Amino acid sequence: MRLNRSTSHAIRILIECARADGNLTKVADLSKSLGITSQNVFKIVHILSHAGLISAARGRHGGVRLAKPADAICIGDIVRAMESTEIELDLEGSDPGASQGAVKGVNKVLDEALEAFIAILDDHSLAEMAGVEKAQPRRSRGAASRAAQTSSSTRGRTNE
Repeated sequence: MRLNRSTSHAIRILIECARADGNLTKVADLSKSLGITSQNVFKIVHILSHAGLISAARGRHGGVRLAKPADAICIGDIVRAMESTEIELDLEGSDPGASQGAVKGVNKVLDEALEAFIAILDDHSLAEMAGVEKAQPRRSRGAASRAAQTSSSTRGRTNE
């Protein structure tokens, strides 16, 4: 899956906020340091604020900061806030006799693939990406149980 440019900018903005260690960061400073127009930074900050990922303070001494600790923000949360996470096949221009069931089946597969992609992103925190703490990737229950099954199934084996 290809993420849009706004998502990339959002991750970079949040990394800068995480590195600011709770201090307010001015939008103008983010714009200058990241090479993003002020209008785009404001647009992204608005979306991230509504998603509960950052808090904004107005006024001369205002700015933005993380709304919660960097290790509590999953990369998947950022992607969900910035990207459309609903995929549907477009039936326009298709054969009128095409089976609705086949289209629903393809949509189901695409939904499952998107869920798997986001689940991997959920295993990693903003703190990891920002390098503000040495955290191990947080494994989901599914990933942890798969890893446990793999290690337990190979324990008793020897190379012959």
